[in-house]
Amino acid sequence: MKIGFRSRAAVSACALCAASVLALAPPVAAVGRTPVDPSAQGQRKAALPPPGLLEKEGTQVRLRDGAPDLPDVSALSWLVADADTGEVLAAHDAHRRLPPASTLKTLFALTVLPAFPAGIRHTVSAKELAGIGEGSSLVGVVEGHTYEVADLWRGVFLNSGNDAVHVLAALNGGWDRTARQMETKARSLGALDTTVVSPDGYDADGQASSAYDLAVFGRAGLRNPDFARYCSTAHAAFPGYDGTTFHIANTNRLLTGADGVEPYPGLLGIKNGYTSEAGNTLVAAARQGGRTLVVTVMNPQEGEGHTVYEEARELLDWGFDAAGHVDPVGSLDALRPVAHAGAAVVASAGSAASPPAESGWPETGTIASAIGAGAGALLLGLGVTGRRYARG
Repeated sequence: MKIGFRSRAAVSACALCAASVLALAPPVAAVGRTPVDPSAQGQRKAALPPPGLLEKEGTQVRLRDGAPDLPDVSALSWLVADADTGEVLAAHDAHRRLPPASTLKTLFALTVLPAFPAGIRHTVSAKELAGIGEGSSLVGVVEGHTYEVADLWRGVFLNSGNDAVHVLAALNGGWDRTARQMETKARSLGALDTTVVSPDGYDADGQASSAYDLAVFGRAGLRNPDFARYCSTAHAAFPGYDGTTFHIANTNRLLTGADGVEPYPGLLGIKNGYTSEAGNTLVAAARQGGRTLVVTVMNPQEGEGHTVYEEARELLDWGFDAAGHVDPVGSLDALRPVAHAGAAVVASAGSAASPPAESGWPETGTIASAIGAGAGALLLGLGVTGRRYARG
């Protein structure tokens, strides 16, 4: 539910509310096990959720007794969350701004998918294929050929085709316009770490996202039937010359089992990526036993190119095993503190805040869970420099 606030007084009220929540909440260790107080057995107390930990650096988890230990993950940043409730079960440097590679296509799809019915046919021009980055992954879109929009989306999700992204972005009004729309979409979802320069995820100066934001995009994508269908498609036929077709396969090896990677049970897909600047990146979701988890893994520092899939597998296994044995460290639904023009805007449980009009946010604020609402902190992002060789 969204509630509009037109008075700046609401901002102050929300800040006071958040401060009250944090003042009352007991301190909790970032990594460790939550002890059970024997004297509390049988007592029913109205306890406030502890403050979120996702703004903190390092690994954040709240293990109860009986919880499995976290796996040893080498990625620079990662996160595992319950896709149904939005609760973040564990994370490492969740808001660290890093190059996303083609996982940014999740945001591209969330932004552009609703604009064009799948059955629309379009004849591709040379101008629409101009400017594709050197070394980009391609599905094989050809100038002068006519494609259905659904064909182009299969090229985006399966082959990570930057050529298909360029055509869809041109249909959407252009490259720069699409980038700005993507950032607006990200903000509307509470994803504040993302800067879009190249909508296909190709390395570009200043382009960045985070494990948190990418998990938000993946979770939102699962709620879109078209997105969910495309991202879970393992194999498809793509239009070729003279009415022929050729086979394309999803580059997400956890889905297809290609190159010796064992498919993950219950995998719902989503998106993988690679560039020389970003390393290997992955947003993956799986459903088992009535629960759906979403994980993000960004740039593993050990192993070969398939390490990103194995670390995602370990995080998914841990998340399913940890059900009922961990307390959340944050929420994918939470609006975080925003620093703008020297003032912080804080959203807390049961309240909503309207940021300054010049910030580019809409006039309505989303009610945020206290699980993920924390004390105001100014986020410092890591710069992304240079264009590099890009694939997937």
